[in-house]
Amino acid sequence: MKLGIKSDPIEYRYTFDWLFDLMKELGVCFLQLGSFLELYNLEDGYFVELRKRAEKRGIRIKSCFSSHRELGGFMTGDPYFERCTRRNFERYIRVASVLGADYMGASAGAVYRDRAEYKERGIDCYLRHMRELMRFARDAGLKALTVETMSSLAEPPSLPAEIDNMVGQLGDFHRRNPDTTVPFYLCGDISHGLADEHGGILVDNMALFEHALPHMAEFHFKNTDAIFDSTFGFRDDEIARGHVDLAAVDRMLQRHADRFPVDEVVGYLEIGGPKLGRDYSDPRLAEQLVGSIENLEKYITFS
Repeated sequence: MKLGIKSDPIEYRYTFDWLFDLMKELGVCFLQLGSFLELYNLEDGYFVELRKRAEKRGIRIKSCFSSHRELGGFMTGDPYFERCTRRNFERYIRVASVLGADYMGASAGAVYRDRAEYKERGIDCYLRHMRELMRFARDAGLKALTVETMSSLAEPPSLPAEIDNMVGQLGDFHRRNPDTTVPFYLCGDISHGLADEHGGILVDNMALFEHALPHMAEFHFKNTDAIFDSTFGFRDDEIARGHVDLAAVDRMLQRHADRFPVDEVVGYLEIGGPKLGRDYSDPRLAEQLVGSIENLEKYITFS
């Protein structure tokens, strides 16, 4: 078990060099590169230089994962969105390859609330593209593609049965084509569970996380409230008001360490940080990251 940071909170606020220096100071050496608008159009040279700057500080960009649901077009039923998503998915895979990352992933997307009857059709569309992209990722030199478990019935997989169906189908496809495709895994999240429209808990976050473990290659450390609404980090005050029990998470991770499908698993701190773009809030990002990392290292057993 390793500790990493997802790059989301620095977006338009601090440079990657600032983040790399902070990570070096904290002794955290794994980064998950979150997506940003320009990523899909920047030239390869930008990512070549970014990789060099990270490696200079002993940081490895091990994973890439979407930040804004912008790769969810396969679920919409709109052919224009579908084609755009496919182009951007391929570009993100190429970016991951240039960075030397093992994994590239994204949330599967959401069916529109006023088109709920399209959900199964959207899942089928998603799975069809993933089968093709598993070949594309193999040619690009990646080790796997990933999808995140989510907290909404509109955003599969959010139920244990959806995990088994979606990851199971793609796992079977890889086993039939081991030499031409990469595996397909989950990027878990310890803050994601499922509450219904009245706030009743359908699937607890710990139960969902435990069910996902045999399919999980990486995951997100994120805190939340009791109905998985607001999300935040792990400073002392956030632990006091949060729903995620880090000691219980650690016990689960140690108890089921042999259930992960990969040898090296990284849990990435994923927080948005303080309000973006304010003089009174931006300077607080470092203290939020540092406070969360210190408590993760206090409660979680990392090697």
